[in-house]
Amino acid sequence: MKTLAVLTFALTLGAITQLDGAQWVTYEGQVGPGKGKHIVMLSGDEEYRSEEGLPQLGKILSQRHGFKCTVLFSQDTDATINPNNSSNVPGMHLLDSTDLVINQFRFRELPDADMKHFVDYMNSGKPMIVIRTATHSFNYEKNKQSPYAKYSWTTKGGGFGGMTVGETWTYHHGNHGSEATRGLVDGKNRAHPILRSINDVFGPTDVYGVNADFPADATILLHGQVLKGMNPADAPTLTKAVMPLVWLRDVKNETGTTSHYLCSTIGAATDLESEDLRRLFVNACYSLTGLEVPKKADVATVGEFKPLMFGFNKFKKGVKVSEHELK
Repeated sequence: MKTLAVLTFALTLGAITQLDGAQWVTYEGQVGPGKGKHIVMLSGDEEYRSEEGLPQLGKILSQRHGFKCTVLFSQDTDATINPNNSSNVPGMHLLDSTDLVINQFRFRELPDADMKHFVDYMNSGKPMIVIRTATHSFNYEKNKQSPYAKYSWTTKGGGFGGMTVGETWTYHHGNHGSEATRGLVDGKNRAHPILRSINDVFGPTDVYGVNADFPADATILLHGQVLKGMNPADAPTLTKAVMPLVWLRDVKNETGTTSHYLCSTIGAATDLESEDLRRLFVNACYSLTGLEVPKKADVATVGEFKPLMFGFNKFKKGVKVSEHELK
């Protein structure tokens, strides 16, 4: 009866949320070019509040652009969101029929049955957006005999990140928590549709460093400039070189298909307060699903969006999946 009451209340407010067994949330697409396309978003990092940022991105994509968006969460068995639970992300089977995956995992170690859906998606030739810590999505510590242990970031070549976007965890190039990031558009690729109406990208997270063997076949869209402080008006730290921040890469899979990846090492929930960063992700969803990118995509936030600051164990405790999504 409690669930029915919540749903009744939501429908009364005209909400666009649908609860699927209270373990994940689907935002049904409203009117827009994305109608008929399904995006599955993977929230599962302990630090950067993907459990807040991805739902907001899903609301924007569904209400403003018509995409159907489903958000999966790291959670406990009672459907309480818990980014520290690295092995329980219900709904991975939904990757079997989706058009695009937005991956914001960090150090997950999923059961083999769930991981199979992820790997099958990788090998399908469908696209993926890899955000921030998702370059090091997996960390196999318990089940090192798993056939999927090769995707662990600790393996030679960098596991999932190395196989796909060409990067895994390296280092903080900017000082973590005290030097923010300015996104600089790559001049050679300024005409790329994903950069349409992208001019001012800022985020309080620091710039990640990249390996010396950063893939030569990557198309860099944004470079990350280190700032001296945590505010958009702060001057750049000129002693630190710019680093690739957002890039595209095409990768041939084990099955012989080619997958299209967009990697963004900026993308914490607080980074999504940047209008142009939200627009970049929306543009990428259009482009990667074969749709024409709008001249200037509407990325106004839906409802209240006041994300918590990044940090370990700073997530809001005791929040059920259904509670979180109906806010």
